[in-house]
Amino acid sequence: MLGTQFTKGSPNWLDLGSPDTDAAKEFYSAVFGWEFRSAGPEGGGYGFFQQDGRTVAALGPLTEEGAGSAWTVYFQTPDADATQKAAEAAGGTVRLGAFDVMDAGRMAALTDPGGAQFAIWQPGEVQGLQRTSSTNTLVWVELHVADPETVLGFYRTLFDWRWAEMEAPGMTYRVVSTAGGDQEDASFGGVAELQDVTEGPRWIPYFAVEDADAIASSAQGNGGSVVMPAADIPDVGRIAWLKDPFGAPFAVLKPAPMG
Repeated sequence: MLGTQFTKGSPNWLDLGSPDTDAAKEFYSAVFGWEFRSAGPEGGGYGFFQQDGRTVAALGPLTEEGAGSAWTVYFQTPDADATQKAAEAAGGTVRLGAFDVMDAGRMAALTDPGGAQFAIWQPGEVQGLQRTSSTNTLVWVELHVADPETVLGFYRTLFDWRWAEMEAPGMTYRVVSTAGGDQEDASFGGVAELQDVTEGPRWIPYFAVEDADAIASSAQGNGGSVVMPAADIPDVGRIAWLKDPFGAPFAVLKPAPMG
């Protein structure tokens, strides 16, 4: 399960790049009840989505030329420069080279060999998200690429990830875990073969919710759209795929009862 005791390769940060941050604040506040706190004048419009004063995601203006609105998943690294170098050697590309974010930490923006964008975070004063795996917070991340095995090999080189295969309707799904401890307890996401080539390879964040149908309805009512209506996935829960008003995809999950 995704937690906040981050280790190497854990998803430890999540932010949204949007062409209209004010409208994005309104949308996610309406859908998830999040509050927004600005990073201040030095933040360049960047700030934090919070729940009870705890950071659950972040938001900023689009900074890369030609970029569309999207969520970016960050993975923890003890050394951003070394991970960036390893990514290049393993067939990835660097979109934004490693740099310090004041005293908060050090980051780089990368693209894996399958074409999916992600980022890395070397913690400084900011370890990562302050709340996960509870209602209306990040609970899972999922990669969709054309060649899962090759791309997983890339991430294993960077983060020592493990994975286990499971059969899902029409596909083989790989459940991914960090390197240490019980593999199931250390799982945080999955990898699936890209089904819709028009959408392109990507990482998708899943947010835990109490009612996937209600959240889908709220997203649509606040200017977003429903990509996949809420549906039950055996032993997983009820899932819906959505897009915000600017086309950034995300998913929601009402987890199946444990046991």
